[in-house]
Amino acid sequence: MPNIRRGGQMGGLMVYLAGGGRHNEHEEQHLVAGDSAIMAQHGYSVLDTNTALAIARSLDAPRRAFDVEVLRMVKDSDPVTGEVTSKRVAGDVWHCSLSLRAEEGQLSDEKWGTIAQDFADRMGFTESSGKAACRWVAVRHGLSTNGNDHIHLAVSLVREDGTKATTHNDFTRAQEVCRDLERDYGLEQLESRGLGLGERGVKPAERERAGRSSSVEVDAHKMERSVRAAATASVDEGEFVRRLRRGGVLIRPRYAAGRDDVVAGYSVAVRPPVGEKPIWYGGGRLARDLTLPRLREGWPDSPQTAQGAVDEWRATAKNPWEYRPVAPGREESTPSPEMWKQYSDEIGQLRKQLRDVPVTDRATWAHVARETAGAFAAWSQRVEATPGPLAQTSRELARSAHLRAYQSRPKPTQLGSASNAAMILMQAASGGQGTMAEAIMLRQLGRVSVAILDMHSAVGDARRAEQVTATLRNQFAAVTDRLPTVPSKTVQPDSRTQPADVPVVMRQATDGLAAPGTGSPVPNKLQPTTRKTPATPRERGGLGRD
Repeated sequence: MPNIRRGGQMGGLMVYLAGGGRHNEHEEQHLVAGDSAIMAQHGYSVLDTNTALAIARSLDAPRRAFDVEVLRMVKDSDPVTGEVTSKRVAGDVWHCSLSLRAEEGQLSDEKWGTIAQDFADRMGFTESSGKAACRWVAVRHGLSTNGNDHIHLAVSLVREDGTKATTHNDFTRAQEVCRDLERDYGLEQLESRGLGLGERGVKPAERERAGRSSSVEVDAHKMERSVRAAATASVDEGEFVRRLRRGGVLIRPRYAAGRDDVVAGYSVAVRPPVGEKPIWYGGGRLARDLTLPRLREGWPDSPQTAQGAVDEWRATAKNPWEYRPVAPGREESTPSPEMWKQYSDEIGQLRKQLRDVPVTDRATWAHVARETAGAFAAWSQRVEATPGPLAQTSRELARSAHLRAYQSRPKPTQLGSASNAAMILMQAASGGQGTMAEAIMLRQLGRVSVAILDMHSAVGDARRAEQVTATLRNQFAAVTDRLPTVPSKTVQPDSRTQPADVPVVMRQATDGLAAPGTGSPVPNKLQPTTRKTPATPRERGGLGRD
C-alpha cells in the first residue's frame, strides 16, 4: 500500500525516519536500499541523527549544486475570513511509504531492498528510466503502531544532471506499480484495485461495535454469509427474500425512482437489541457480487417470477419487522434422503463440465465460485454456532467471484449448479456429527474448489492460488474430521482433492532479479553549467516535468 507525500525539507524527513517516531515505535532504523554511493558510505547500520543529516545532504546535493527550485501548489484557508487562496511551496522531496497488512507478517531486509529498488526503477527515478538518476534511499524502522511491516522511500526530485523528475499522476502510477509488485513478489494483492476480486473493507466503527457486543465477527460479514447462502439456495428472487426473512435477517427493497413496482436494490440488517436502530447494509456494501443486478444473473427472468418477487418485496417493505411470505415455497419443506445423492451427482457433473471452461472465461468461473461459496455459507449457517471452517471456506472462495460489473454476464444455461446443494445443506436437519451423505457432498464440493484453484494457477494468479490452497489444507481438514470416511467405491479417489498434494504455485520472488545497491560506490560528479537564458515560467513553476 503506497502512501505519498511531498515537501521541501529533506533533513527534517531523514531525521524523523531515523528518530523514535511519534509514539517511540521506531527501532533499529537502517537503510535497505538506495543510491549506490550512499549505501556504500552508510551501509545497513542503525541510523542516528548525524548520519541521517549526512544522508540528507547527499540526497539534496543535486538541487543545491544546480540551484533548482521545485515547487508545488497548495491551498491555504484564512482562519478568520475563510477565504481560500493558492500558493506555491517547496516540493523537491518525494516521500512514499510501502506497507504490508499486519496479517502478512514481515519480509527480510534483502527482499524489502529488492522491492524498493524495483519500485524506484518502475517509478522512473533511476537510470533505468533512460534519464539521469535521482538520489534516493529506503529506510526500514520496525513495525507501525498497527503492526504493519513497511519501508519509507525518500527521493530528491532533482536529477543528477539538474533536470526535474516527473511527478505527474504519481499517485495512480504508484498504485499500478504496487499491484505489479504484489503479483511479481507473491505478496497479498489488494484485489479490489488490481484484479477486481476483492471484498469490501471493514470500517473501524464496525469492529468497535462488534467488540462492544462481544461478537466474534462484524455484522457485515454475518450479513454477507447470510445473503450469499440465501441467494445460492434460491431458484428465484422471491424465494431469496423469503429465505433471508426465514433466517431472521431484516431486508428492505430500494425501488426505482418514482416506482413501487420496480426494485433496483436492497438492504439488509441484523435485528438489533431492543431500543436500538438497525444498521442497514446495501448488497454492494457486502460484496461486489451481491448487488441485486448481479444476483439476478443467476435466476430465471420471466413475468411470473418478476411479479412474484415484487409481491414479496412489497410485503417486507410494509413491515420489515413482521414479514409474512405472500407465496411460501420449497424453503418450507424438508428435503428427502434421495435428494442428497441427486444433488451430489449434480456437483460431480459440474466438475466435469469445468474441464471444458477456458481459464480465461472469468465470468463463468465467477459464477462457479459464487455458488460453491454459497453452498459452504449455507452449510455454515446450519451447523456453525460461530463462524468456523465452513464460513472461512465460503469467504475465501467468494473472493474469486468478485468481478467488476463490466466483466460479468448471465450464467451459462448449460452449466451445472451448486444451488441445489446449498438448498439441501441449508434445510437439512441439524445436530449430530454429520452423515455419510454430507461427507460425499463435501468431497464433491472439494473437487469444484480445487478446480477453482487450478484455474487461478493456470492464469498465473499465484497469490489467489496460495490462499485457496491454504484454505483447502486447513479448513477442509477441520470439516472432514467430524464426517464419516467416504468409501473409495462410493466416490472415486481424486488426488487433486487432497489438499496436501496441491502443487506448489508460488515461485521464488527474487529469481532472476538483481540485488539492490549494485551500482558504483563513488558519488557521481555534479557539473553545474552556467545558464545562458532566463528560466522559463514552466521551469520556475516546478511542475515536476522533465
